[in-house]
Amino acid sequence: MALPYAEVIGDPIAHSKSPKIHGFWLKALGIEADYRATHVTPDALPAYFAARKADPDWRGCNITVPHKIAALDHVEDREDVRTAIGATNTAFRDADGALVGTNTDAAGFAAPLKAFDLAGKPVTVIGAGGAGRAVLYALAGIGVGPVTLFNRNVDKGAALLSSFGLEGQALPIGDAVPPSALVVNATSLGMTGQPVLDLDLSALPGDAVVYDIVYAPLETTLLAAARARGLATIDGLEMLIGQAAVAFERFFGAAPPRERDAELRAILLR
Repeated sequence: MALPYAEVIGDPIAHSKSPKIHGFWLKALGIEADYRATHVTPDALPAYFAARKADPDWRGCNITVPHKIAALDHVEDREDVRTAIGATNTAFRDADGALVGTNTDAAGFAAPLKAFDLAGKPVTVIGAGGAGRAVLYALAGIGVGPVTLFNRNVDKGAALLSSFGLEGQALPIGDAVPPSALVVNATSLGMTGQPVLDLDLSALPGDAVVYDIVYAPLETTLLAAARARGLATIDGLEMLIGQAAVAFERFFGAAPPRERDAELRAILLR
């Protein structure tokens, strides 16, 4: 008898740590289920969702680059994710059998920021893709401002700021980072196999926080530069584990044992 399963999809996907995270939680809770990584190219995305909809053992998937926006066309948007964030990072099978899209990135991103007072303070964000949208949505909920958004397409960046009700400016990637209480890399720059994100952090105050959502490698060039200046940093595992916890409950109907996060991080860093 086949086990129920969930998975993570993306292109590329070999770097994903999601199978280790969900596998750790499944074992800890004694749940008989599987979690795997599946390589899905953009052209194969429609066929992927059609096949999974017909598979009764499939419980859902986490969605990573480059599918976070395109996947919205293949799931039901019962939570109005398209309007609220404009990207989905999780799809799950609802009680009635429908494939439903949601976004757990925003909650996962925001969780470690609760330790800092960012309301009304200037923030810099790099990237306006699927992850960037979730970051901006979360920052709007925190009440930060103004926001400087670095993006290859400046017009797209300005439109996104407006859509989330955020004041600020959009600039091309490469411009100097202005004084900010928080700097967030919401792109794949700095990831293994991708170009390095080289930012000038000299304008940041000593109490600034630098947050890189990239987790492969965990010590990115950006975080190393921030630590060299003695700045507080948040690495990509914080968001990865946080968003995975929300998704896990949707997939398997149980809350993961977050009290064992330190043990999980140790496994992921081996």
